Amino acid sequence: MFSEYLTHLLYGYYPYLAGTVFLVGSLMRYDHGQFTWKTGSSQMLSSKNMRLASNLFHIGIIVIFFGHLFGMLTPHWVYAPFLSAGAKQVVAIVVGGIAGVLCLVGGAMLLHRRITNPRVRASSSVMDTLILGLIVFQAALGVISVFFSLGHLDGEMMITLASWAQAIVFFGGGAADYMAEVSWIYRLHIFLGLTIILLFPFTRLVHVWSVPLGYITRRYQLVRKRG
Repeated sequence: MFSEYLTHLLYGYYPYLAGTVFLVGSLMRYDHGQFTWKTGSSQMLSSKNMRLASNLFHIGIIVIFFGHLFGMLTPHWVYAPFLSAGAKQVVAIVVGGIAGVLCLVGGAMLLHRRITNPRVRASSSVMDTLILGLIVFQAALGVISVFFSLGHLDGEMMITLASWAQAIVFFGGGAADYMAEVSWIYRLHIFLGLTIILLFPFTRLVHVWSVPLGYITRRYQLVRKRG
């Protein structure tokens, strides 16, 4: 059947295509385009509501990223002794819902600014606007999926999606089979997430690789006036 073929294409093969482009593309851009390896901040062009929007967006997206990373890739048996699947689903709904709203509101403010502010728009590339728009749409899908998750408080759907992610990342085989009966909202959310991963090396998102963690552990610098 065509639907079965499409499911295997999008959720069995497409993740590996996206992952390969993500890793190889990031490496090649770092090697050949280091002058483009930057955040491309436009705060100097217009700072109105910039700090609020940026903080909301980044706090939300960081919580979402690590929530998905550990929530999807941690096997059920690790947390089963102290946290049931249903309880984990409730935690994911509450924390993920709040983070999703923060990301959505902050991202929408940044997108509106990028589209409507002439100076910011002039300094933005098509890819800048496209990737931000995709992230905002993805955040909106995530918030909508919260309402669907309220119908799966037993945690079974979450386990199904986590099993798919683990089968992909750990090369378990048969990953697409987990998506056969999954609701369209989760399918679309996953597909868009994979597409963002695919586009990652061609956008300003590459600056994520350069998080200045060294600042946390570096020694204090003493600055003295000349005598």
